[in-house]
Amino acid sequence: MISFIDERFLEHRRRSTSTAGITTGVTALLLGYYHFLKDHIFNWELFGLGLLFVVVKMSLMLWYRLKD
Repeated sequence: MISFIDERFLEHRRRSTSTAGITTGVTALLLGYYHFLKDHIFNWELFGLGLLFVVVKMSLMLWYRLKD
């Protein structure tokens, strides 16, 4: 039995994963900024997550731009 995956399913999965990643990265940055303003505490873990998001996103954008 051969089964084929619908292209729409793959596109929906790609979009939902991208949206979830962006939402998580932005939330980490905003939460870290909130704690910094409210409690005057710099949270390195949240900063690291936000920075990781920015680095990965920009790297992939550059990679796809150069390879397309």
